[in-house]
Amino acid sequence: MTGTDRDVVITGIGIVTSQGVGIAPHEALLTADTAPTPVLELEKLAPYPVHPLPAIDWSQQIPKRGDQRQMENWQRLGVFTAGLALEDAGLKDDAEACGRMDMIVAAGGGERDIKVDSLIVDEALKRNDREQLLNEKLTTELRPTLFLAQLSNLMAGNISIVHKVTGSSRTFMGEEAAGISAVETAFHRIRAGQSTHTLVGGAFAAERADMLLLVEAIGAHSLHRWLPLWSRAEGEGGGMIMGTVGAFLVLESRAHARDRGAKIYATIADIGGDRGARDEGRMERRLERLVEPARDRASDTVIFSGASGVIDISQREKAALEAALPGAALRGYGGLAGHSLEAQFPLGLALAALALEAGARVPSFDPAEAAMAKAASHAVVTTVGHQRGEGVALLLAESREV
Repeated sequence: MTGTDRDVVITGIGIVTSQGVGIAPHEALLTADTAPTPVLELEKLAPYPVHPLPAIDWSQQIPKRGDQRQMENWQRLGVFTAGLALEDAGLKDDAEACGRMDMIVAAGGGERDIKVDSLIVDEALKRNDREQLLNEKLTTELRPTLFLAQLSNLMAGNISIVHKVTGSSRTFMGEEAAGISAVETAFHRIRAGQSTHTLVGGAFAAERADMLLLVEAIGAHSLHRWLPLWSRAEGEGGGMIMGTVGAFLVLESRAHARDRGAKIYATIADIGGDRGARDEGRMERRLERLVEPARDRASDTVIFSGASGVIDISQREKAALEAALPGAALRGYGGLAGHSLEAQFPLGLALAALALEAGARVPSFDPAEAAMAKAASHAVVTTVGHQRGEGVALLLAESREV
């Protein structure tokens, strides 16, 4: 492989979805001859189906029980998958490298005290002075320690504590756009020579009543059962099925990876994010512009679409991608792992890198997706936010010329 010293390469992957823990189960589904089967929890949070957290031994990456106890599941999941990525990259036990490693995390808010939320809602049904009621309950019911545990940047803080990653640290909030911005920032810092190696990613816990309430508030949930991503239609909810996901990547400059003899999964050749109004074809024009670098490689490309499932937006994304990149194989990974907000874009990059490195003919995730005749040498990863924000990355297999 030829290229420049500042090429941005993926050298470590940490991944947890409902399909399993680590690289092995995900590589297996990407290289299988048949379509993978979604894993779902239908009863616990009915009528909302979710892709649940798999069986997991937290102590494999978070050895101290005290550290485990003081984190909520979304933080544990982020710290755990960050450890997997560091381990995969061969950096976990390299104190000097971890001490210089930058970190960029995409995170949402912490888990809420459902009992307090329910108490406030119940009391509000009996009173008209709801602003006064809210102030009363905030001063008498909300524990300061709980509030501190909800801070988004504590995921990065716990990664630093557990894995000793102590270079610069940034945390982005803002749903899907946070994951896009986190990876995009890491990419451009390495390209500019401002960083040599960065841990980047996010985590999302779907089995949370507060998160389901937020999605229900905009009528975006799919209800009662799972349907293929591209086949969701009006009448059974809004189309989204949330998924518990942790996805972290180790990104390095090619020079840094080469000097330490690291395995390279793929090169990130280009990346971009944008946001704006979506009416009158504006979203389609942004997507067309973002995927432009891949246009002349479409026949040799697999698209890992992070479509949310929201019916109108997802169908528009599918149509736009098929028009902009005719002949490319489309794979909607949100139908397999669920939608994971901040972690959606890092998850797509992880799956795409694994597929390219394995030379996989990725099986269809959905009946609407065509079979691949051969392994792709390029991958496009998209994430279109369920309400706002779009991101696209172009990956090259390591056997390709840059």
